Amino acid sequence: MTWSITAHDPTTGAFAVAVSTCNFAVGASVPHLRPGVGAVATQSMTNRYLGPAVLDALARGLPPEDAIQSALAGDQGAGMRQLHVTDRHGRSAAWTGRNCVGWCGDTRGEGFSVAGNMLANAEVVAATVAAMRASMGLPLPERLMRGMEAGQAAGGDRRGKQSAAMVLISNEDFNDLDIRVDDHPEPIQELRRLVEMWKQVRAPFFDRNPRKADPSGEIDIDAIEARWIAAGSPLRFGR
Repeated sequence: MTWSITAHDPTTGAFAVAVSTCNFAVGASVPHLRPGVGAVATQSMTNRYLGPAVLDALARGLPPEDAIQSALAGDQGAGMRQLHVTDRHGRSAAWTGRNCVGWCGDTRGEGFSVAGNMLANAEVVAATVAAMRASMGLPLPERLMRGMEAGQAAGGDRRGKQSAAMVLISNEDFNDLDIRVDDHPEPIQELRRLVEMWKQVRAPFFDRNPRKADPSGEIDIDAIEARWIAAGSPLRFGR
């Protein structure tokens, strides 16, 4: 019912998942990420327990293939599941159960994986992979956005469109990017609009936020107010 991308950026250390489906709020169930460990997408007849189980196995040092098998070992519905993963070494693996609805399948790339089920055709995954490969060197959110746009143009979910999401985590304990389009007639287009907004209003200011390298973040209220004043805002800190 879904197609998705898991990816790792070796330059920044970031992991990301992008996904779309003809179902409500796909971002609430498919993406699972852990800094320094990996990115997992669990879909088809989704079992959300598989995401943390795969990440736990990766954290113990298992390679992606073994991490997936370890997670599926206790799942009697493994034939209905589809999941894929990319780890911190850029290695990927995928499982498409024999009971998944066609078209279904998966393909690995350099530092990423694409998988889908209940798709219009095989070209959805192929086009997504081609766009990811063609955009090597671009920032990870842009690469994933281009991949999802290409997959949608190739047919997307055979039932139609409803939701999409993109999640990215770097070295912090929280997501750098976490955008969900839960119910929309054109979810990929709306995801693009929100990602572009994130690029403008969130991404440029990460170095001012509290983070591991600077637990308090920017605290110079005069400097902050100066930016407010320059932007025409009437807001002022209490003193």
